[in-house]
Amino acid sequence: MLEFRNVEARHGGFTALRDITLSVRPGERVAIFGHNGTGKTTLLRCGIGDVEDLSGRITYNGEVIVAGSVYRNARRGIGFVPQGHNVFRDLSVAQNLKIAGLLHDQGYIGEVYRLFPVLLERRAQIAGSLSGGQQQMLAVSMALMTRPTILMLDEPTTGLAPIFVQDMFRSLLEINRSTGTAIVLVEQNVAPALRIAERAIVLKTGGIIFDGDSADLARHEDLWRWF
Repeated sequence: MLEFRNVEARHGGFTALRDITLSVRPGERVAIFGHNGTGKTTLLRCGIGDVEDLSGRITYNGEVIVAGSVYRNARRGIGFVPQGHNVFRDLSVAQNLKIAGLLHDQGYIGEVYRLFPVLLERRAQIAGSLSGGQQQMLAVSMALMTRPTILMLDEPTTGLAPIFVQDMFRSLLEINRSTGTAIVLVEQNVAPALRIAERAIVLKTGGIIFDGDSADLARHEDLWRWF
């Protein structure tokens, strides 16, 4: 599905990713870990085509990811939820979802409300008045309205209360199981992310130092030295 081959990405004179080779299979759940500044966000941005200064090759379903064409890549089935509450704060929940799905099946909003029932209850509420956790649920739901086959999320639980952290991970697992959408998740909440992921990737100084079964990583008694 999504493949990186010998990818190197740069920001100015700084090399953020070095010799990244990996692939994400259809329907797979992958969690990406690492200290701040290790290239996690850059990796996701490369996958959606939001990094232009790179070498190597990135493909999605066999077609090359075009750098600088985020909109085009999103239309091909790549969903991306950046860090932070990326919603239209002055519009209602329903209006946010309608805008996100303008070029897609508006009827899918029913499935989104099933996955996030609190948004159905608050569909007339202005998005900026939602709690942080509810805004993040809305941001994920807006990405789902584009009907992605892979959903990449950059630290979706950052700043959320523990109950919303649990809800978010539960919802991502349900999205994967009910729709078959692959999940690629950058997270700082390591333990709960490992519980829902099948596979874990650890980055250090822009390179991959672990890529394997999430249960194998969780069994390391010295887990925290990886980070």
